Formats: sequence, C-alpha cells, structure tokens
Amino acid sequence: MGTSSNATAAGPTPADVVIIGGGPGGYTAAIRAAQLGLSTVCVEMDKTLGGTCVNVGCIPSKALLTSTEHFDFMKHAAAAHGIGVGDLTLDLATMLSRKDEVVRQNTRGVEFLFRKNKITWAKGRGVLRAGNVVEVESAGAGAAGGPPAEKIATYQAKNAIIATGSVPIELPFLKFDETRILSNVGALTIPTVPDHLVVVGGGVIGLELGSVWNRLGAKVTIVELMPTILPGMDDDVIKESERVFRKQGLDIRTNTKVVNGGATENGAFIEVERDGKRERIEGDHVLVSVGRRPSTNGIDVKTLGLDVGKRGEILVDDQLHTNLPNVYAIGDCVPGLMLAHKAEHEGVVAAEVIAGQPSHMHYKAIPNVVYTWPEIAAVGLTERQVKESGRDYRTGKFPFSANGRARSMGETAGFVKFVADAKTDELLGAHMVGPSASELIAEVVLGFEYRASSEDIGVTIHAHPTLSEVTKEAALATLGRALQI
Repeated sequence: MGTSSNATAAGPTPADVVIIGGGPGGYTAAIRAAQLGLSTVCVEMDKTLGGTCVNVGCIPSKALLTSTEHFDFMKHAAAAHGIGVGDLTLDLATMLSRKDEVVRQNTRGVEFLFRKNKITWAKGRGVLRAGNVVEVESAGAGAAGGPPAEKIATYQAKNAIIATGSVPIELPFLKFDETRILSNVGALTIPTVPDHLVVVGGGVIGLELGSVWNRLGAKVTIVELMPTILPGMDDDVIKESERVFRKQGLDIRTNTKVVNGGATENGAFIEVERDGKRERIEGDHVLVSVGRRPSTNGIDVKTLGLDVGKRGEILVDDQLHTNLPNVYAIGDCVPGLMLAHKAEHEGVVAAEVIAGQPSHMHYKAIPNVVYTWPEIAAVGLTERQVKESGRDYRTGKFPFSANGRARSMGETAGFVKFVADAKTDELLGAHMVGPSASELIAEVVLGFEYRASSEDIGVTIHAHPTLSEVTKEAALATLGRALQI
C-alpha cells in the first residue's frame, strides 16, 4: 500500500473500483470491494485515512466526551458512592493528548485493513473525469495561493464511487479561523478551558462539544434559531433533554437569531435578536455548529452531467447508482442523515452491487445518536410524524427512574418511548434519553430491520438487572401491560 505512481504515457492504470474519499463510507466500500475480489483503489487527500469521523469528528469527540464524563463523575457523583478524591485536578494537555492517540490508533487500524486487503491508497486529491477516469493530484492543488496541480496518477475505473463527504457550514460574518471562531475541528483542540464558550446551533455537534467544555468548568451558552434544541427529534425527547441540559448548567436560548459576530482582540462575540430585542454575547470562543453541507471536491457535477439536489447532494437510488453509468455515490455527499454508520453501510451496498450481489439500502432502520450524558438515541418516526400522517398509533413509555440497574448506577434521568401501529403493533419509532442509550438502541434497530412489533420486544426475556429492561417495559407499556410500574 502507498502512493501509486503510473506512467500516464502508457495510459491510465485499470482498476475494478476507484473510490474518491477515504472516510467511513469510502474506506468501508474499499474493504468490502477487496473482500469480493475486486481490484480496488481508494483516493484520499488527507495525511491519514478515516475522513472527518475518525480524524476530527466522531472518534476524537467521543474520546473527550468519555474523559469529561469521568471528570464530571469524580467531581459531582463519586462522593455518593463513598469515593473520596481530595483535590480534583485537571490536566487538559494529557486529556487532549489521549484524544490524539485514540485518533492515531484508529487511523492506523484503517491503514492496516488496507494492507491486509491489498487496497491501493492513492494519496492525493481525486478528480473524476468523463468516462470514469480518475486523476490523482497533489493534495492542496488548486487552492488559492497554493502550488499548481501536479498529477500523481491516473486510473481507468470500471466503477467509480464518490465518497467526498461534507464540510461544516460557515456563517458569512463568522468565518472559521479555528482560534476564536471555531468549527468542530477547532473545538476539539482548545488549549485551555475557556471562561465562556458561545455555541451557535443547538444540534448534535453543538450539544456534544458544549457538554465537553461545560463539564470542565466553562460557561456554555447555546443559541438556537429554531423553537427547540435538537430539531427533528421526538417532542418528549426534546423536552426531557432540555430539562437535563439546563440542570447541568448549559445556558440554552432558543428562538434566537444570530445576526452578526466575529473575533475580538481577546475573544469573540455574536449579536442576537429575539422578540425584537438585540443583545451582544461575548466569549472566549464562538463554536459555529449550524450544520454541514455536501462536499463534491474533485467532482465537477456540471461538466460530468451529474444529477444533484438543491443542497448540492448527489442523487442516488437505493443501490447508490447515480445517473452516470457505473458511477456510485455514498455518505454525506448524498441525501439523508449525515451519519458515519449510514455511510459505512452505503459503502458496503455499493461494493456488493458492483460485484453483482442483490444488495440495497433500508433507510428506515438507521439509528441516530447524540452522545451527551444522558445519551439520546432514536430510530424511525417521531410521534408527531406518525400523528401528522393520519395513521392510528399507540405509544408506550417507561422511565429509567423505575429501573433497578439505573438506580444502582445513580443514572435515573430519561426514558424509553415506543410508537407502534394501533392495528398491527408494528414498530414505527423508538426514542430514548438515558444512560447507554447508544447501546440500547441496537436491539430496536434489529427489530426494525425485521419489521418487529412492540410485543416481539416485550415478550423477549431480558437479563435482570439491566438497563435493557427499560426497553422491554416500554414495549409492554405500548400494549398497556408494563410490569414494573
């Protein structure tokens, strides 16, 4: 494995599959394609494989979330367990170093899998040309003020997979400098705990990274344009989550529009409007987390004639075909939730379709998780969505406060909620706020994959005492027969 070099005079190097992008979708597609016996090239312009998720997203944020959960436990909950810690100290440099090491372990793991499966990693920027020719240029080529493009390699792909991911959205008056005005990248590397972190956006990234710095002692103000945080989540989940986050100390301001902002000599500021009143909010840093947009870096959609949607997302079918022959697209650059596990599965499906297998995506069985504490997890439709569809339904809810294991842990906030069809009992949605919700949701996702009913989960024997019994009891509550409350 390594940078490929080939003589362009002799023509492009043939390959069964060339993947542009080495993030969760791209590297998973590469591994599956190689497993199926296809000669596979993955083009990645960053210094390491893994994309946003492994390098500056899912993995480092979870490392910091875990570290700060430990810190928060020692500070606020250890005494109740009979654990005395004396003077609690924070070594932020070590915490950040551990985060970086976790990232290195993961990127090295992906490189190992490439070597094991004999995948060529073409190091550079992938450019898709007509006829499925993929040119590999030196990374950074074409950037303003940068060096001219240098062609490193050229491949003739029987099949091309576009996996170019997404990038954070900037506000015109809050351009990222990653020092004072931060994206998720800069928010992972703040060298000292800020006195005040201002977060624009009350979605997943804002709440997760806001929680990290709140636990370490920063005042965190979260400003959200919409009427609630976590837009799109179930109403009961939003209500409970906001209650818990406010109790943790997050200053949450909804229905608030950011109209201006920028860096100052010693910090940053935003100006907001609410109910006709304008206010200036100052802090050490401003984290802008208002969403991400599809990236098509290296893909000239107009010249190629590639069909895209209003946000620039590449349009695909449930087998990830684009409108171009033998060109597929996966991950954040296609429609749907921008989730690493969605991208991974799309990568598997695309590789299997290329290999001639009858594979396709099931989008309704994709979990969505927020890794705050308590965690938040969901799959399927919210109660509001089911109600607006006109479908008859039942709901069932069971609190963690009534669960023996949750009580023993001292983690009693939250609940599990099911939404099921009133006639058939088929599961339509599941929503959780509570400890380890990211793990508990897997059982329900499996049920969704097999079109399970709430009764299927309710009559399944769950070990006692476990948190998973809350899932069982919520399923029984949907039938009006919860046993433990």
